[in-house]
Amino acid sequence: MRANRLSDWLPTTKKEVELRGWDELDVILFSGDAYVDHPSFGAAVIGRALEAAGWRVAIVPQPDWHGDFRDFKKLGRPRLFFGISPGCMDSMVNKYTANRRLRSEDAYSPDGRHDCRPEYPTIVYTQILKQLFPDVPVVLGGIEASMRRLTHYDYWQDKLRRSILYDSGADMIIYGMGEKGIVELCNILSKGGTLSDARQLPQTVFVMDRQSIPGGITDEDILLHSHEECLRDKRAEAENYRHIEEESNKMHASRLIQGTGKLFTVVNPPYPPMTTAEIDASFDYPYTRLPHPKYKDKRIPAYEMIKHSVCIHRGCFGGCAFCTISAHQGKFIASRSEESILREVREIVQQEDFKGYLSDLGGPSANMYGMGGKDLSKCGRCKRPSCIHPRICPNLNVDPSRLTKLYHSVDQIKGIKKSFIGSGVRYDLLLHRTGDESTDKAIDAYTRELIVRHVSGRLKVAPEHTSSGVLKLMRKPEFQEFEQFKRLFDRINAEENLHQQIIPYFISSHPGCHEEDMVRLAIITKRLDFQLEQIQDFTPTPMTISTEMWYTGYDPYTLEPVYSAKSQQEKLSQRMFFFWYKPEERK
Repeated sequence: MRANRLSDWLPTTKKEVELRGWDELDVILFSGDAYVDHPSFGAAVIGRALEAAGWRVAIVPQPDWHGDFRDFKKLGRPRLFFGISPGCMDSMVNKYTANRRLRSEDAYSPDGRHDCRPEYPTIVYTQILKQLFPDVPVVLGGIEASMRRLTHYDYWQDKLRRSILYDSGADMIIYGMGEKGIVELCNILSKGGTLSDARQLPQTVFVMDRQSIPGGITDEDILLHSHEECLRDKRAEAENYRHIEEESNKMHASRLIQGTGKLFTVVNPPYPPMTTAEIDASFDYPYTRLPHPKYKDKRIPAYEMIKHSVCIHRGCFGGCAFCTISAHQGKFIASRSEESILREVREIVQQEDFKGYLSDLGGPSANMYGMGGKDLSKCGRCKRPSCIHPRICPNLNVDPSRLTKLYHSVDQIKGIKKSFIGSGVRYDLLLHRTGDESTDKAIDAYTRELIVRHVSGRLKVAPEHTSSGVLKLMRKPEFQEFEQFKRLFDRINAEENLHQQIIPYFISSHPGCHEEDMVRLAIITKRLDFQLEQIQDFTPTPMTISTEMWYTGYDPYTLEPVYSAKSQQEKLSQRMFFFWYKPEERK
């Protein structure tokens, strides 16, 4: 049902704080995105988690960072701390293309405007708050801070940068999905504790001198090459990232410590994967599911895209080398209960503009819901970043029966005409044969259900390339598997008298990709009669293995040299092969 009272949203102004009868706030969040009160928007999730735990919280969305900083002063000083959530995307990825050109719009701002946030809002907002309220702690969260928690390569400045804690002046980072950490931090501070007392909280990052490191540096810690060593030697930077990725995806991770000058960045291991009850609670908060009324008659592109979609799980065990999901959410799948998902679907059905079509029933990957290790003790000893590359782990339960049942339950809800799967599908899971007859039958039944009932005319899949060497570095399956899936897709369509398309995603200029690899890609996709639409030039983003290969020239796992196309001319020469069907590129 559509919310209609201003107090249904978290407060954003002094007037809205007073509407709740509050004379003081415990936490004030500053967000680089427009405030959309929806579980797909990080600031809303963190705000609702704090509210549910009994804290008085407000959100200041997209504060004006020019002039007298009135937006930073308008709610005064919080009792506990300021939190900064720079946005659902890294601010630089959100603003610029791989060619460093301005994107057509900012998807998380009203009417797609580009002037609603600065570059690197984490740094800009923190420096302003530290200037105005030097004694109030500032806590960072969100993608931008999470992916910049240690020494990292910044593509837009073309240089290696130290942890964002140094450049921003913030007091700590809660990386990844931050609901548990931020509530525990509030509990510590409200009982008279200090940030020093919070230095052992999981999933946090602090900067401190050697004497302040809890327990000192021990053999159980991983001491990374220092920032200065990485500046001198790219191989040292590559070596660091094997450890950084492995510890982001282990069930029992080690603490990471990196020297920078005379100080140390300490990254505590992540929390265990969320339980079903915990992830249900995060999605069951009383969201209005709407933009704040201040955006009346304004279009927020990202909201328009997801307003009739449902996220059914967190985490992804694909481990693609160019993706930040595993570094942010981890490889272990945390699945919502069917009851929680169905509750959300029923809320969407009640929305005035809902016409009966769910745009997506998915997640980081569309078909990993309910999956995980059969023997968790084996998962506890594992440090593979991917459960399905170079081959699918025999300990992984790949039975999609729960997901098929969920689709059926959603489609039986009154008001649902069709539920589409808009997230990308891992076709290697659909082709996998386990040797167990019932599981293999369940995979076949799911595949048919997906193709026949849940494709809106076009199914997104991501082979990413055709070259074996490039695919190996990407951690993607061989292209023959995509061709096998396409034959299966075409056969089921023919049997059901459907006329649907596969829309494949491809990347050019990924590390390891030479111009001759793109020539072969053009020949193969032409043979398959694809006129490619969903393509991108590889963009190095902080904290991915692909980015580290691109910057350092080494594979972090083998330390063997890797070629990358770096100049604009090299990148454009590779990209043009996507468009063999255009007369201007045919030569």
